[in-house]
Order: sequence, then structure tokens, then C-alpha cells
Amino acid sequence: MKVGFIGLGQMGVGMAANLLKAGHDVVVFNRTGAKAEPLVAQGAQVAADVAAACRGEAVITMLADDEALRNVVFGSGGVVANLRQGAVHISSSTISVALAEELEAAHAAAGQRFVSAPVFGRPEAAAAGKLFVVAAGAPEILAELAPVFDALGQRTFIVSEAPKTANLVKLSGNFLIAAVIESLGEAIALVSKAGVDRGQYVELLTSTLFGAPVYRTYGALIAERKFEPAGFAATLGQKDIRLALSAAESLSVPLPLASLLRDRFLTLIANGGASLDWSAIADLAGRDAGLNGQS
Repeated sequence: MKVGFIGLGQMGVGMAANLLKAGHDVVVFNRTGAKAEPLVAQGAQVAADVAAACRGEAVITMLADDEALRNVVFGSGGVVANLRQGAVHISSSTISVALAEELEAAHAAAGQRFVSAPVFGRPEAAAAGKLFVVAAGAPEILAELAPVFDALGQRTFIVSEAPKTANLVKLSGNFLIAAVIESLGEAIALVSKAGVDRGQYVELLTSTLFGAPVYRTYGALIAERKFEPAGFAATLGQKDIRLALSAAESLSVPLPLASLLRDRFLTLIANGGASLDWSAIADLAGRDAGLNGQS
């Protein structure tokens, strides 16, 4: 399939590389052109602008937030204005439910197709083709896109015919991950202040009742205080919690824990941690306990 790929951040570069490995014809675009160079060596073509990336059967966007996606999709040089009729826009960005609804309507009005396909997994999973794809859209479109999803991840979960549902599921999942990070941080602070070795404690947890990947990945990062370089920046974590709260408000669903997490992220960012990995909110518990960042 001829696929355009817009957004070559830490996630996008690995995803585009795996599309190339699977034999797809990939045209990439990124505001910082240098990020495309490794993909060119693997067979990708570089688009001069967004419009040039929209000439195939599908275009994938993998961007940081609603604003970045709006800037790429709308306007005379954007995806909606340049994607041919019948082609499909696959949005893999973690965006608001409201924007997903707006995108679906805009593409339908232009005679185009739209699906949401956000992913679970950090940059290393993207590079290895081990993401989990959460897809929503018309069944016939999703069936057509199965080879694309298979190249990106180890499993695809189809959650609805309404694209916005995939975005809600993704936001709910990131809310859960943040809740795990916060609870790990508090538990590690508790035992650390009593003199228990952080690394040994995480090994105990992840070797017994808490063996899930989220505990293993984030437990290790927190125990080692390895928050740089960020696999997922704190500002993005704050954004996702804010979007989860917005979606919850629209559905009249209280999320009291999400409100706490929003404040934890704001505290981290206000104290200079914006560029740290989002798991750095766990360090706030140690600070509050008077550990002063000691391991």
C-alpha cells in the first residue's frame, strides 16, 4: 500500500520504519527534515510538504497533540484539502474525543475516509513493531488496513465503528498507566524511607503479584530514577490526563483520581520537570517524604 506518514517523533520514526520493512511504499513528512534521513536509507521517500504526503491510498498522522494535528489536517495545505477522495486518514495520535469527531465529519464531507488507531507502547515497542493498536472505524476500512496495522503492532484491537471510541479507550489507558506510576512512587517512597532498597523492592513486586509490563517498565524507571531521556514527556502525560477529564465530564463520569494526577503533573512541570519522562511524577512522593531524591 502507498502510505504517507506525517510526524517522525520518537514513536513515528519506528512506526514508519516498520511499514517499510513490511514492504509498503512510504512517503514521510516531518517539520524537521533531518529526522527523515534514517528512513530514506531504508527506502522511504521524503515529501516536501503535507500535501505531497497525501497522494497515496492512506496517510497516517502521529503527532503530539490536538493543536499539532489541527495544523496538519486543516487549511489549504492540509490533509483534508489534499487527500484524494476515497483515501483514508489514519490518526494514531493521542487526541481529544472532540477532535476525533470533528475529523470524522470533515473527511466525510470531503469524500474521504477516517479511522482512529492510537497505539499503546513506548518508543522501543514502536521500533520493534510490538505496539498494540486500538482501532475504530467502518469495518470495511479496518479490514482493508489490516496489513498496515499488522506492520505496526503485535495485535490490533477493534473497539467500535465510531472512530472517537478508540481515542476514549486510549485516554482511559493512559489514565490507568499514570495511576500505576503514582501508586508505585508512593509505595517506593514508603519503603525507601524505612531503608528498603528500591531496586530490590521493585524486583519483589514484579516477580510476584505485579508482573504486568506496566509495572516492570515503570517500576524500573522509578527505582533507578531514570527520567531522561524521556520516552514520553511529562507535558504529554499532563495533556492526556486533561483530555481524559474532559471526556469524562462530557459523559458525566467523575474521575477523582485523574484530578489528583492532573495536579501531580502540574506540580512536576511547575518545578522544572516538563522535559522529563512522565514517570517522574513518581519522584514527587519521595520529595514529599523528605527523601530529597536519594536512591
